[in-house]
Amino acid sequence: MLDMDAEPLPVLTLRAETWELHIRAPLADFSRLTEIRDAHWDERRSLRIGVCAGSSVFWALSDDRAVLLIGQDDETWDIALTIPLATVDEIAALAHVF
Repeated sequence: MLDMDAEPLPVLTLRAETWELHIRAPLADFSRLTEIRDAHWDERRSLRIGVCAGSSVFWALSDDRAVLLIGQDDETWDIALTIPLATVDEIAALAHVF
């Protein structure tokens, strides 16, 4: 779990027409999202990157889409959503720039 009392972390904002999500993590962690193609949900593999609403965010690949699982772990999550894999690629690329 990230130390939320440490220096401020970058905030990634993902939004759609009906929702908005804020994920905090060091840029180096966001750049690890390039590894998502090895985190296949069918094999129960995920990347633990970031915190949202005080819970860990787990990133996985399922059916060529990225799945975000927010909660205690990637098996007993509280919130799940899918985003295009291209969005994850863009996040990782931007993290490398900064």
